[in-house]
Parts: sequence; structure tokens; C-alpha cells
Amino acid sequence: VRCPFKPRCCCPFKRAPPPAGAPEGLGHAHPALRGVGSPEATPTSRLLKGQRRKGGRATETATQVPLRCCCSALPLSPPGAGRTRPVGTPAPRRPLSPLPVPAPLSPRRLPLPRRGCSRLTPGNPAAGERRGAAAVLAALLGLGAALAYGERRRRVAQAAQAPPSRRYPRYTREEVGRHRSPQDRVWVTHGTDVFDVTDFVELHPGGAEKLLLAAGGALEPFWALYAVHNQPHVLELLREFKVGELSPDEAPPDPAAAQDPFAGDPPRHPGLRVSSRKPFNAETPAELLAERFLTPNELFFTRNHLPVPAVDPGSYRLRVEGPGGRVLSLSLSELRSRFPKHEVTATLQCAGNRRSEMSRVRPVKGLPWDIGAIGTARWGGARLRDVLLHAGFGEERAGEWHVCFEGLDADPGGAPYGASIPYGRAVSPGADVLLAYEMNGEELPRDHGFPVRVVVPGVVGARSVKWLGRVAVSAAESPSHWQQNDYKGFSPCVDWDSVDYSAAPAIQELPVQSAITHPRPGAAVPPGELTVKGYAWSGGGRDVVRVDVSLDGGRSWRVARWVEGERAALGRAWAWKLWELRAPVAAGTEVEIVCKAV
Repeated sequence: VRCPFKPRCCCPFKRAPPPAGAPEGLGHAHPALRGVGSPEATPTSRLLKGQRRKGGRATETATQVPLRCCCSALPLSPPGAGRTRPVGTPAPRRPLSPLPVPAPLSPRRLPLPRRGCSRLTPGNPAAGERRGAAAVLAALLGLGAALAYGERRRRVAQAAQAPPSRRYPRYTREEVGRHRSPQDRVWVTHGTDVFDVTDFVELHPGGAEKLLLAAGGALEPFWALYAVHNQPHVLELLREFKVGELSPDEAPPDPAAAQDPFAGDPPRHPGLRVSSRKPFNAETPAELLAERFLTPNELFFTRNHLPVPAVDPGSYRLRVEGPGGRVLSLSLSELRSRFPKHEVTATLQCAGNRRSEMSRVRPVKGLPWDIGAIGTARWGGARLRDVLLHAGFGEERAGEWHVCFEGLDADPGGAPYGASIPYGRAVSPGADVLLAYEMNGEELPRDHGFPVRVVVPGVVGARSVKWLGRVAVSAAESPSHWQQNDYKGFSPCVDWDSVDYSAAPAIQELPVQSAITHPRPGAAVPPGELTVKGYAWSGGGRDVVRVDVSLDGGRSWRVARWVEGERAALGRAWAWKLWELRAPVAAGTEVEIVCKAV
């Protein structure tokens, strides 16, 4: 084994032979140095995953342990090895002098060299001082050598990882602008780089038409709309398509072209737990979620896909369209005056609620919602049924029909957010679908759809379109991206590379669920009586009849009591129920709380 400190190194590992009978690469005092950089090297990580080898005992976890040379305070690890230390292991101290060769070691526990020290002879103080000064000088020299070697290793590692430099051709913006279609190739710019994304157009998750909006120009104005693009893996993917660079003489793009489209968004309550700011998405803090049956407007979760539109209520018109060119146009005042006001207490929930819990089992793409992407409000407005009947549509239609909704929020290409529900639900007197203009007795807040939004009780929140501008009766579902290529469910065996959105129906009703809002995971609670709080809800208007709670991970159960809720007619239980359980716990007890709704 050769130490990387070169010939003058005092490290004894370069002279230490492996013990007799020890398997190759193990049982030596410095296993990490064997074959470093060669194909037959034995990475530390492979030796620390519960494997047992002769000459040493492996750990039961994948924790990587740094190995140290006696003449350096720097870890010596094989390529790719971690620099973490098992919990509870003290930081090693740098020695001041070489040590003898240690005995064969197990990779689980590596001895750390002791600190060298100079002894003071009581009868000869001067000698002691000289020895102390020599030790200090040796320490400084050793530290300097260690730092120099560490810097050299860092530079070598960076050089090894860096791709070979490549000279790219340079283009003007005019030349880039000539590539706007698959026939001419689709080029875009980001910063000062030029990319040919033709082969990626059909694979774009947001649809080919969205990517083509930026063809021949800069990506920045469009990426400003969708914060998901500002992530390392997206930039990594983009780099694969680089074909050139912008000419240094080119002026930067007009700042007005990349003006922040979210600058006009409304102010928000600082208590909201934010998942993304552009577009704005935030949830109610779990600690406040079950404190009230009706969620306050300012703390109600917000799910936006695009910038919040500024709508003038005086000029607002709602268009209701159908086959044969039938059109009804309603102002906000007409919607209020022509149709009876109907009120419904309903819970809305984002389809991604509790996604962070899913990601702890298996990584899931999307906003990392906790348990607060859900809320309950008292909604007021006109029944969609009444408006459709007034427009001349009957209660029944032969065949499969849908009611499509379009919002006034739109992307740079003018495509609005859209969704649809089955026609039967839209006109059913028991479905309570609203064109709402009030929320908890107040005018709709801007973040929640002012001046008019759809509220579809018992259905995933994605179908309750905000800032409603158009309602259309159609023989087909909404063609919107969010109806066709999002908000669908698949088997765990399906991934982003193999998903076929056309193979699954759009999510409508959601299943029963319950969540614990208090105490939060890892919380310390006083001994005595433990209070557990939470909510329970089911889609489709199905009533939740019971919540069971376990304090021992599901081995035994207790029935929670209802704290607040509304008695609803059969099949019209649109709102959640809040529950509570009180149970004695002894001091020092660790409890695993589980709940389930029935």
C-alpha cells in the first residue's frame, strides 16, 4: 500500500504489509488506500452495508466512516466515499508525531491517533521548553502540509469531474430566431447559451405547444411563470442540448420582456406555510388547521398554477356556451340578482395534500404539501344547475357530456387554466355545485377566485376553477393540460418515463382520510393527559362515521370523539369533521400515534 503523501511522508501505512491470511483489501491498517483510483479498489461504502468479511466486521448501516493518515488531519477516502461520522463518535485529533503501525482493524471502529505531547522534565526546564517549541513547530508544519495536500486533492478531484472543455460556435439572436419550428429546428436561449431542444419538444411535460412558445427566443420570460424550472435537474437536462453561445456583442434581452408576471399578486398572510412563491402555493399551518371548523379566509390554503389575474368586477362577464352556438353572457350583478343565492359548507382539498408523507416512502414529484392543503368554508353563490337550465340546457342529455370551465388566469400563450366535471353532476340538485362569489360571508379574496369561482363539493379541488370566465357544455372533457395530463392516478409501477396519461381517467371524487394536527411528529408533551386532535373527511359526500386512534402504532385502538361538525343529509356530507382524543401517558413514554377514519 502506497501512501499518497509521496516518499518523504512519515506515514507508516506505506510500509505496513497486510497481515497473513487477511483477504485482499481488508484487514490492513489502511484499507481505503488500497488501489485508490483503480477498478479493483474496494470502496468503503461497499464494506459498510452489513457484509461480513474475514479480517474485519462491517457495520449494519451504510454510514461511511472517514479513514485518516497519521500525518494528516484530512480524511483519506476512496472516490465517492462520504465524509460522515457515526453519531456519538468524537472528532479525531491531529497527531503531532508519527505513530507505530497499528494492528489490523475492523472497518466498523477505526482507532484515532492520539495527540503527541512533549513531557517536561522537572530538573531541566529549558529542555522541556525546547521540546515544546519543537512540538509546536512540528504541528504547524504538519498543518501546513495537510492544508496544501487537501487543496491539491480538491483541485485534482474537480479537474477529474469537470467535462473536457469544448469550444462552441457563437450566434446572434437573429440567427437563433430563425429556428422556430421542428422543420427548422427549435432553438432557445438561456443566459448566454444557445440550445437546440427539437428532440425534447414532444417530451416536454407541459406539452409541446408550451415549449414552442419560446422557440427562437429566451426561456427566462416563460420560466418565470413556472418555478419548477428553476431546479438543478432541469438545468442539467437543458445543458445536454447546448449547441452554442450568444455572441459577446449581443445586448442582453429587454428587461421588460422578462418582467415579473407575478408582480401583481395580492399580499398574503405571513402565517401560511409556503411551498412555492411563483406561482404562489401555501397551506394552513397544521397547528391552526383544526382550531376552527371554518378555515379563516386569510389562512385557507392557496393553490395557484399561474399569476393571479386582476379582474374588474364592473366589466366582468361570464360566458355560458353550448352546442349550436347557444351563448349566455352574465355580469356579476346579473349573476347575483337573477339567481337565488345558495350556501354550502364544503371542504376543498388539493390532490397533492400530504405529498411530503408519500415522499418519505418513495420520492414523488410535485409541491411538498404537508397536511394543510385542505380547508373548509361556507360558500355562497348561484347554483350551476340554475344557470345551465336558464341557458336552455335540459336536466338530462343523451350520451356522455361534460361541463368545462375556463379561468381568467392564463399563460403567456393565452392558454387558461381549465377543468371539467360530468354533466350529470353539474345539473344534479343534490350535488350543490356553485358559481360562488362569497366565502365565509365575505367577497371572494383574489387568491381564491374573485369575482366568481366554481365550487364542486366532494371533488378534488383542481376542478373548482377560480376566476371563472367561461362555462361550456361539451361532448368531450376539457382539453386543458390540467384535465388531460395532470391530476390522474396510476399504479406504483408507473414512473415519469413510462406514464401514459390517456390510460387513466381524470380524478374526480377523493377517498376517505384522516390526519393528526396535534401533537406534531417529534413533539415533547407534558406527562399526564395527552390530547390528540385532527380532521377526517371523505369525497363524494360520504359521511365519516368514526375515527379510531392508536397510541402504540396500531396494536390497540381507542375511539375519538367529534369536536365539531355538521349533520348532513345522506350523500351530501361535504364538510370535514374535527375529532379529539384524550388519554393518560406516563412520563418518559414514547408514543406512536396512528389514526384512521371509517
